[in-house]
This record gives sequence, structure tokens and C-alpha cells, in this order.
Amino acid sequence: MRHTYLLLLLLLLPVLSMAGILRGRVTDENNKGLPFASIYIKETASGTATNDQGLYQLQLSPGTYTFEFKYVGYRAHTQTVTIGEAAQELNVQLQPEVLNLKEVVVKASDEDPANAIMRNAIRLRKYHRDEVNAWSARVYMKGVARMDKVPSKVLGIKIVDVDTGIVYLSESVSELAFKKPNKVSERMISSKVSGQKRGFSFNQASEMNISFYDPLLKVEGLSERGFVSPLANNAFMFYRFEYLGTFQENGRTINKIKVIPRRKHDPVFSGNIYIVDGSWRIHSTDLRLTKDAGIEFVDWIRVRQVYAPVAAEVWMPVSQRFSFEGAGLGFKGSGYAMGVYSNYKVQPAYATPPRVEEVEPEPTPEAEVAAARPAKKPTYKVVAPQEATPPAQPVVSDELFSKEVLLVEKDANKRDSAYWASIRPVPLTQEEVVDYHKKDSLEVVKNSKPYQDSLDAVRNKPSFGSFLMGGYTYSKSYERRFYRFDPLLSLTGGPSILQYNTVEGVAADVRVNYRKTFEDRTYYQVEPTVRYGFSNQKLNAKLLLSYQYDPVKNSTISVEGGRYVAQINNQNPISPFVNTLYTLFAERNYLKLYQRDFGQVSYRSELWNGWRLNTSLNYAHRMPLENTTDFSFRERGTDEPSRFTSNVPVNAELEDASFTPHQALTFTAALSIRPGQRYISRPDNKINLPSKYPTLTLSYRGGFKALGGDVKYNTAGLSIADDVSLGLLGRSKYSVLGAVFWGKEDMRLLDYKHFNGNRTLIAGTYEGFQLLDYYRYSTNNRYLEAHYEHHFNGFLFNKIPLFRKLKWQEVVSLNYLNTQESRHYLELGLGIEHIFKVFRVDFVTSFQEGNKARTGVMVGFGF
Repeated sequence: MRHTYLLLLLLLLPVLSMAGILRGRVTDENNKGLPFASIYIKETASGTATNDQGLYQLQLSPGTYTFEFKYVGYRAHTQTVTIGEAAQELNVQLQPEVLNLKEVVVKASDEDPANAIMRNAIRLRKYHRDEVNAWSARVYMKGVARMDKVPSKVLGIKIVDVDTGIVYLSESVSELAFKKPNKVSERMISSKVSGQKRGFSFNQASEMNISFYDPLLKVEGLSERGFVSPLANNAFMFYRFEYLGTFQENGRTINKIKVIPRRKHDPVFSGNIYIVDGSWRIHSTDLRLTKDAGIEFVDWIRVRQVYAPVAAEVWMPVSQRFSFEGAGLGFKGSGYAMGVYSNYKVQPAYATPPRVEEVEPEPTPEAEVAAARPAKKPTYKVVAPQEATPPAQPVVSDELFSKEVLLVEKDANKRDSAYWASIRPVPLTQEEVVDYHKKDSLEVVKNSKPYQDSLDAVRNKPSFGSFLMGGYTYSKSYERRFYRFDPLLSLTGGPSILQYNTVEGVAADVRVNYRKTFEDRTYYQVEPTVRYGFSNQKLNAKLLLSYQYDPVKNSTISVEGGRYVAQINNQNPISPFVNTLYTLFAERNYLKLYQRDFGQVSYRSELWNGWRLNTSLNYAHRMPLENTTDFSFRERGTDEPSRFTSNVPVNAELEDASFTPHQALTFTAALSIRPGQRYISRPDNKINLPSKYPTLTLSYRGGFKALGGDVKYNTAGLSIADDVSLGLLGRSKYSVLGAVFWGKEDMRLLDYKHFNGNRTLIAGTYEGFQLLDYYRYSTNNRYLEAHYEHHFNGFLFNKIPLFRKLKWQEVVSLNYLNTQESRHYLELGLGIEHIFKVFRVDFVTSFQEGNKARTGVMVGFGF
């Protein structure tokens, strides 16, 4: 009964706080509620929208207001209402738009009138995009995700704690500001997440504020390439346009244009766009993206926007809604994200609006002859607007802007129901009200120890698949304690329990990771590891302790020590699983190991925004190891020698790369700098965002003859790396590293600079080399290393029917190395990725001093 009364109270809250409230319902001609109808208030330059049932509510100060009710495909309705202290109800019925096909004069019978309209809109695109120098607004956002169908199992794994209905419901209110050229500031003042009273919404108004005035629309997570706007300069290469007619709205003529993709599989929209006649600006949009356009994870997305004049000759979006639906692996879901803008303050860039004028052809002496020829198509020019005089008092202060693009206030999630009832511009549906009540009530239960223990009882049941290849996690969720065990075999190159190599024979490497997380997101880890080689009969063990004490700066200190084996190449270029396969089946022992008794202290942290420091101090007693077995599954003749090589690598700069036991005291430090790095500040963490500038890294490594250390050297390097978007052409990744050595009094091969090579069919990391020997060109002299990779993201294959259907994507790569012995070493690769969604295959050729050296086919993961 107590819950019933609370539910009734929540339902009645909007009614109980009615002072100064206008509410009602917007319906169609059949009296059916119109979801997401736009309501714009001219006097306040504010807007709102209806909910899924067509209901709306507005809280306003007493006064007289002009309301404009809009819905795409319906005639706008304008009504003046005087608001007093008492609540008022205003229901509005919109009528379907009546399109007039006589409004446009067709001057060229072989061309659709829509083309001329869209050309004018494209001519003025930049002016409309840049028509304000600065603006600010309050943005209400709501995100809803529903699960309509849930399977009982996925790939044999039982689905726990996922129901049909609303699975995510979040609201937020932000103060958003913009200033040319690209300064953005957002402050989230209110946040509400269903079932998470202490949680903060991930809504970001600045990310939702996409504009079709931009030629290419990039939405993170939807596509790697972006989508071509119908107003892009090259739009006619991607779209056909069809004139559907016009209608009148507030003395303006609005053109309705059908947007049709020229090719089914281009990254383009379809639907309708509405253009204001004369000013050629966007009035509203109703456009869709489908899987054919290259979107991931969902089947379709519908983008609806409504613009309105918020100042003289300045139009801004007053509402946006992104709806979606998707299905996969037995799941089916839908949802939407919406934004409603109000309290606009704008600083116009122009004193006069831009316009398009037809240019009259100049008369020629052959005018009479020309009169007998077909009439030429008219030409046009754009009359640029006059710049506006800057105001004495800026609309948006420069003090608002910094690298912090979003600040979530500490108390944003502590607003009560009365606050939300008064500030929420879009009423909740009854289902959403029930969802808030149900999940907020259940939150206490779900966070309780009995409930968490019951879920853990299901999650913690071991399976053959998890032990074999996936790894096993034992959870104590209520206590935030987790135990992680490695799998027997790791196909992805990570650690695995069972291994085989010529030094240890069969090796058992058992690691347990214990993690304890605290309420403030700090955590510590304890990771003991025990390793035993059955052929060399050596037992090794080490222990790692780490503590992250500052989640905002990701500050972590670690201590590690013990006796263990490690690869001589500290890049760890070959995984234990791949080495096991090649050793047993191909009789190739690429893995070269040594033993060390060591102690190490490491520290990492973000010093300032965009500046990250990683350091470590290591002391080790380093000992060589020898092969103790030559067993393999490959059959050898009686007199055929083993193809296994010594555990001592071959190096071009060393006549003998072997070493004797010795001590080494080494120190490493790397300072990474990302200029212009933007970030999001949340009360519990910091999220770093990409920068338009590359990352610079200064690195140092040195050996010191102190505390019994036997090695002495210094090396320092400078690297530059970046990931660059090239729009429809795809993305490019590159890195360049150059370094020098000095003070080389005593060095072993262990101290050389090693490179991430590969001699197997299984591709190593794609940030390294694919055909380079693991040790031949390791060096203690100056070197230059460079890597470049371009992912076309389907730019070429999308035009080939077979590849387009398979959704394969093309990639090219280049790897370069210059050392004292390698001279000019180059690898060129052509590849296909996204094969069955996850695989990648490359054909790679290497060249030494311009001469062809090796070729190979590499298979790896390419998501």
C-alpha cells in the first residue's frame, strides 16, 4: 500500500504543482497523440516537445506568450495565450499539411524543381552554419532504451538480470555554450538515472548538437566514415532530390524535398528535408539512416530536427530526436535520445542575411542568332551578408571556455522529484513514471548482499569454455572483490596456463588476479604468479601489488618482485600460444627466454591535462637459459637434425649475443604530451577526449653502475603518433620514433633496443612489423622507426557488390626501419579486415635497400 501511495503521488506531482503551468495534448486529425511534436515560444526563444502520447507541459512566468505547435508533415498552429498563476490546459489538433505544387516555377523542363532549391541551400550552407558568433542555451536531454525481446542464452551463456521493457532511462539538464571557431562549454546541472540514485547520466548535449550544415556528419560509435549531408557541396554526387510541394507557415513558403540516395550502399540519408523559400535555410528534417548506409549495431536511425527563429534572421534547433531500432543474437530493442533547447542567447555574425541572386547574361552581337538557340540555364551568385557589429557586452564570456568541454556538477544527481516536475519540459509517460518508481525502489534490493550473492551464484558457475579459452572470474560483487584466473589456452595472445617452449618444455603458468574496488573508484590489486617448467624443472614465482589512489588522474603505484622468466626482446613480440603452435608443429622456437631475480617499482599518473608520466626503477640479477628439449610433433628422419635454434638469438651487431649472469640497475621514464586534449569532468572520474594534435612522447632509459649494477648506458627518444580522420576516405594512423644511445660503457643484448617483429602466419600487433626478425636488427646505436596504416572503411569495397554485401573493408600499411645494420628496411602491406566481423588478412612484402626480401600472408584480428 505504501508503494501504491508513492506511485500515485509521483503521478500527481505535475498536477499538484500547477501554478504557472500550461499543459495539454497535441493530436492529429484522428485525435491521436503526436509524439515529439515541437512547441516553440517566440517571446522566450524556448521550446519543448511532447512525449510519446502527445502530452506536454510548460512552466512559465505570468504573461502573454505566442506558442507555435509544429509536427513534421502537419501544418503549424500558432496561438497566443495569457498565462496566470493558475494552471491552464490547451489541447491542439494539427491538420496534415496541404502541399501546393504551383508555388515553384519550373524553368527547365528536364530538371526537378527540387534541384534548384537544394542548390541554393547548398550555396548558403556555410553562411547558415556560421550565422552566430556565439550562443548559449539550456538543453534538456532524455535517453530511453527498451528491450523488446531477450533470448534465454547467447552462445551457450545464460542471460541473467535482463528483462524486457525499459532497460535505460536517463534525464539531464545542461547549460550549453558555443563560440567560434570551435569552443564548446557544457555544464550539467541536473542528472537522473533510473535505478541509480547515485549515478550520473552520460548524456552530452554538445555531442547531440549535430548540424546538417556540416558537409560530413560524424557520430561516434555509428560509423567509422561519417555520413554525407544532403547540403554538402558534393551532395548531388550522392543524392537525388524530388520536389513534393510547398506550404505556408507564418508568411513563409516552406519547400518539402524528398531525399533519395543515388546508390543504396553509400553513407547517406533518406527521407524528407524542409527548406525555407528565399532564405534557403533548413526549416526541419525527417531523415533516416539504415544498415545500407554503414551504421553499426542498430538497424535504423531516424533523425528529426525542428529549427525556429531565435533572433532576427537567426534560426537555431529547438528540438532534436534520434530514434533507433536494432536486433542481433536473439535480442531486439529500440529507443531514442532527445534534446529540447530553451533560453537561447545569440550573438549574430551578420547584420544582413545572405541571399542568392540570378545573374543576367550580358548581351552579345549575336543576340538574334542566340535567340534561336535553346535558352541557357541561369547562373547565380551569392551576395555575402554584412558582418554584425560586436556587442559591447558579449553574449558568452571567454571565461566559460577551456579544455574541459563538459563538467558534471557534484550534486547534479541529488535533485528531488519536485525539482524534476517543475523543470522537466517533456512530461514522462506513465511507463517511465512506473520505471523510475520501480527501479529506484528496487535499487536498495539490487544493491543488497542477498541479491548480489544470488547473482554471483549464477555468474560464478564455471564452464568448460571459460576455463579453456575465456578465463574464469569469481565475483563477490557486494564486497567489490573479484578473482580472475587465466585460461588454459589464449587464442588472442594473452597469458595462458599451459605453454610449451624448448627451454622449459611444458610450462604451467598459473596467475591469479585479485582486485578490490572502493566506493570512490580507487582500487588495489594483488597478483601472485607461479610458473613451473617440467623439462628444466625450474620453479618460478613473482608477486605484483598495485594501488590506484586517484581515479581522476589514473595515478597508480606498483611494486613487483620475484624470480621469473621473460623474453629477451622486451617488446614481447610473440605470444605463448603462437610460440607453442610453431614449436610443436613447425619446429620453430622463436621465443628466446632468460631468467631474472628482480624487484621493480613503477609509477604512472597524469601530471596535468594532456601530460602523462610513466616511470619504473628495476633491479635484477639476470641469468641465461638453455634449451632442454627438442620434442615436436613434426616427424624427422633418423639422420635429420632438429631445426630448433639455440636460445641465444642471432644479432647483426654482435658476433656473439650470449651473456653471463650479471646485475642490472635500470630506470625508465616516458612523458607523453597531447596538446589541446579536451576532457569531461565527472564527480568520480575524468574522461580524456581526442585532440586535433598528435601525441608527443619523450622517453629515457638508462643503466647505472650502482648497488652492484654491471651495465651502464643511456638512450633517449622522441616519438610522434596520431589517428587522423579523412572523412569518407577513412582513417590514417601513424607513428614515428627516433632515438640515440650514449655513454655505452657496458651493455648486453637485453639492453638493446628491440623491435616488434614477426616471423609467423599469425599477425602480431599491427603497430609493429610483420616480416621482421625478432632480434637480427636489435641495436644500441641510433635508429628510426615508422609505421603507417590507412583504413579505407569500405570506401573502395563499398562500390563492389560482393565485398559490399560481405561488409569487408580494405586497409594498407607501411613499416620502415633504419638502423646501422638494417639500413633502409621497408614493408608494404595490402589487407582486408572485418572478415566475419573480426578477422583480418594481409599480404605483406618487405624490401631491404630497395631489393625484395620476403613476402608473407598474415592473419589476425581486425574489428
